[in-house]
Amino acid sequence: MDEQQILSLTPEAALAFLVDHVQELAARRSGRIAIGLAGGPGVGKSTLAMQLVQALNAQMPGLAAYVPMDGFHMLHAKLEALGTVKDKGAPHTFEGAAFADFLERLKTATGPVSGPGYSRKIEDVVQDAFIIAAETRILIVEGNYLLLANSPWWRIKPLFDSSIFIAVPREKVRGRLLRRHAEEGLFSDERNREHIERVDLSNYDLVSRSRPRADIAIDLITDS
Repeated sequence: MDEQQILSLTPEAALAFLVDHVQELAARRSGRIAIGLAGGPGVGKSTLAMQLVQALNAQMPGLAAYVPMDGFHMLHAKLEALGTVKDKGAPHTFEGAAFADFLERLKTATGPVSGPGYSRKIEDVVQDAFIIAAETRILIVEGNYLLLANSPWWRIKPLFDSSIFIAVPREKVRGRLLRRHAEEGLFSDERNREHIERVDLSNYDLVSRSRPRADIAIDLITDS
């Protein structure tokens, strides 16, 4: 593996850097490419990924598409049957192998492919939430566990033409997650605090250990 590039950037500067990085890669590679944006919960990677897709498509409509890992949460009914609802968000509550299969299919697809999304408003998977068009050249893949080295997650990193780790300090993440859960209003403040400490921040720590596997690590400079 080449030496990892480490950067400290504001979100705006990170977006500009990634636009240039992805365009350069696309110019040098043939066929469809996949870019992985990994990082712990609450670091802002989904926002950055969607902004990146928007910026790329502003220059060439239909060039890029957003592919979220969150669509591969286990269905809530399955988690209930397994008795693991309380762990929702941890690696073992995802269909990791199915996600790897999906990405492999996307890399070689010659026609449109639909994929699942996840709604925080209903806390469940939404089937056929998006469609990747046949002409899409750049896949911006985003999720917590893209760089984990254990089974089945190890299958994902080799599918990326470039992998980027997004980081924000742990205490800022705690505050962000508290606000996020409160905004949805689905659970009590007590439940939200317990879930953040037991699940979300444990996941943050786990994901942080996968940082060295990224090609590029970006520490975001933010006020909150």
